[in-house]
Amino acid sequence: MSSGLQRRRVTSNNNSSSTNAPGSISTPGLSSLSSISPRPASPEPSNYHSESFASENGHRIAFDPRDLQEGDERSKQPRLTLMEEVLLMGLKDKQGYLSFWNDNISYALRGCIVLELAFRGRISMQRDPTRRRLPLCDRLIEVIDERLTGEVLLDEALKLMKGSEKMSVAAWIDLMSGETWNLMKIGYQLKQVRERLAKGLVDKGILRTEKRNFLLFDMATHPVSDTGAKDEIRRRAINILTTKTVVLNASPLVPDDVPFRYLRTVAMVCAAYAANVLENALSNLSHDGRDRAFGRVDELLGDYSQWPFASKPGGSGGIGINLAQEISDELNANKDKELQIEVVAAALSVFTRLDSIL
Repeated sequence: MSSGLQRRRVTSNNNSSSTNAPGSISTPGLSSLSSISPRPASPEPSNYHSESFASENGHRIAFDPRDLQEGDERSKQPRLTLMEEVLLMGLKDKQGYLSFWNDNISYALRGCIVLELAFRGRISMQRDPTRRRLPLCDRLIEVIDERLTGEVLLDEALKLMKGSEKMSVAAWIDLMSGETWNLMKIGYQLKQVRERLAKGLVDKGILRTEKRNFLLFDMATHPVSDTGAKDEIRRRAINILTTKTVVLNASPLVPDDVPFRYLRTVAMVCAAYAANVLENALSNLSHDGRDRAFGRVDELLGDYSQWPFASKPGGSGGIGINLAQEISDELNANKDKELQIEVVAAALSVFTRLDSIL
């Protein structure tokens, strides 16, 4: 794995003349260094480009336009990642910790990392026509954009993928979860994912940190401080699972210009279902309402864990009759990102067999 910093090798002109060119410096006694060519008038082209603007006091301030591009790209991302939304759904509001008996959430959170990187355009399926011979979750993925996202866990996973050989979606989720017998790949495991996500939510003002005594030891807990954020996630989940016509209004968590807003919400409820935390979002529904919602998410997981997606216009049971069309419109508006969305389908297909993995 490269360290990220490489020495640039400058090639010299081997066809230098024995006679000193005008402006060259002659060095007696060193025949191998007969002349040193002057610096060329026009510099080599470079990928780096800087611009400047005049400040109020007349001084010019240099800046890198790529910083503005990255800032614009990040402004079009949701405030919370899929991992944070799933974790927040599973946290007890006042106690600030997850259920001790939940074995699925750690694996599902690693799957959310793959989903989020695909939605942000950092990874995609390898462009190889023969990949269709393989099951969806066994197709190889590759990094297509090395730019950091600003989210620590996403950037850590992105660096692992960039510095490794190409592997499948299922293999990456397994390795990041520590589900491997290969001692050479133990280092791919992402450590303390839940705690790091919780601390990130503290930094974003959604959670707060408290110390809680559990019989023999003290443990840091993270109760919810911004209940509005969690309520908004619950509303989105209930909206997509129970309403006849799904309408996702813009909100501070998911602005209107976020790409794939409807498909993101489908991925969020499917990931929460796989992580065994969706029931927390449906607690205000009746018993029959919860049964119908679980039936609907099971149907969504089956439809969107295939590629191309198998969803049909009209929904089932009168729920989400417009959802398939909304997602189809999102895909048509982003036809150049089909390989990225294929990764989304592959990650959801891993969720369909989660009980058999753990």
